[in-house]
Formats: sequence, C-alpha cells, structure tokens
Amino acid sequence: MKNEKEEIILKELKKKRKEAINSSGEKYYSISVKQIKEIACKFQTESREVYILALQNNIIPKRYKRNLGVISPSEQVKLLQSKVAIIGAGGLGGTVVELLTRMGIGELIIADKDIMGDSNLNRQILSKEINLGQSKVEVAVKRVKEINSSIYITGHSVFIDSDNVKKIIKEAAVVVDALDNLPSRFVLQRACRDLKIPLIHGAIAGFNGQLTTIFPEDKGLELIYGSDRDLPEHGSEATLGAPTVTPALIASLEAQEVIKVLLKRGKLFRNRLLYLDIEDGTIEVLNL
Repeated sequence: MKNEKEEIILKELKKKRKEAINSSGEKYYSISVKQIKEIACKFQTESREVYILALQNNIIPKRYKRNLGVISPSEQVKLLQSKVAIIGAGGLGGTVVELLTRMGIGELIIADKDIMGDSNLNRQILSKEINLGQSKVEVAVKRVKEINSSIYITGHSVFIDSDNVKKIIKEAAVVVDALDNLPSRFVLQRACRDLKIPLIHGAIAGFNGQLTTIFPEDKGLELIYGSDRDLPEHGSEATLGAPTVTPALIASLEAQEVIKVLLKRGKLFRNRLLYLDIEDGTIEVLNL
C-alpha cells in the first residue's frame, strides 16, 4: 500500500516540478516549498516524506538547492532521515538548532529548562525582547517550525541529570553538548558512552572557544578537564563572559561536525581539540 501511495505522490511531483538550469548550464527539475506542502496536504502525508521522495527521484526542492553544491541528493535524504539531540538551548544550542534546521536534519531533540532573560540578548540567536521570560525550549520549537515545518522537533523543558538524560537522547544518532556547566557535560558524556552515541563538545569563554568530537570509546572530556570529581560548576566563562561572536563561531563548527558524523565524510575533530582565540587571531589543533 505504501508503494502505491508513493507512486501516486511521485506522479504529482512530476506534474508540478519545474525545469531549471544550473550555473553549469545543466538542466534539472525543481519544486518549491509551497508545492511540497500542497502535495503533502492533498495526500495526507508528512512534508518530510515528500521531500525525501522528490530527492530520491532527482527533483530538487528549492530550499535545499544550495546545500546540493557540496552534498548529493542521497546525502540530503540521509540528513532528512537523521535524528540529532541538542542539550542546551542557549548561545551554542540555539545557533546549532537554527543551523541544523536550515540544513535539513529531519528530527531534532532539544533539552533546557532555562527561560529567556535580558542577558541572553547579546548572543543567543533565539532570544528577542518579545520572548523574555518564555521557556527556551518552547521558543526553540516554535522557531524550528517557522523555518522548516517538515522537521520533527521534541522539546524537553528539563535540566539533564543522570536520571533523565538517557531517556532524552536514546534515539539520537549524534548528540551536541551545548551546556554551560562542567558537571552536566560529564553526565552527558557518560550517557553517550553507555548508549554508544557520538558526542560533539563545544565550549566558549570570552573570545576563546574549543571543539572536539567524542566517540563512545574515546577518553574525551577527561583529557581536557581532568577527573570528573570535584569539578567547579562553571569554567572560565564565568569570569571572561560570553560575547556575541564566539558562541556563533563554535556552534557553527559543532553543526558541521554533526553533518560529518551523519554523512561519514570529512575529517572529524576526533581525539583532537580545536582551540580558537579570535581576539589574537590564533587557531590551534591539539592532539588529545
């Protein structure tokens, strides 16, 4: 029955597709967001499934056309079929959510119990004067739906701990550490190890930022921070602050690591620490 429905939807896609010419002068077929939504509504199916069927048949959704210069239609399908968890919805997490939504990650999980405050406005892409006092998770869910209504997003308005974290991330293919305190980062790493999920770690302090990708068998955070016993609640961010540009930069790199893990391509910052000082203009890659 599913194949019969797919054939009917494919016929509709072929009927609505438009012929276009790319920058190399080659012909291709495209389809708009509006047309995808019309087809999904007409056949009572999810827009994401229509996007996937279009890509599988070389009908390029206009919203992903600029992605397809560096990834293939089949890789875009892979992203649409993937699930990623972002733990933390602040300066790092909010930007990661924004970027992965636009890239077309098909399903997102986000967790954070905090609310929007005045001090978030300098750097947190999801924060606005009109949503001060609102739940960060609720704001994130709304934002995702405004950008790409075909994406599934599940929000958890909680601070993670050893009791709840595995339930939140258990179905994710990749987890993003967008937290702001050291004890919770180690809780998240332990859960990822137990569930055998790769973890993308990012942190910032002032004009400094760092990034690494941790697979379940890697030592990871211990090589950066030492033992997880007697950890301070916060790192040097507490004194150096969190200016506008640093979290945006590290979040972009975290999002790119997610894409590389999902597509199994490119060189990851695995067992390596990328350390940036954007005030001095220095970049170091340290072997862990």
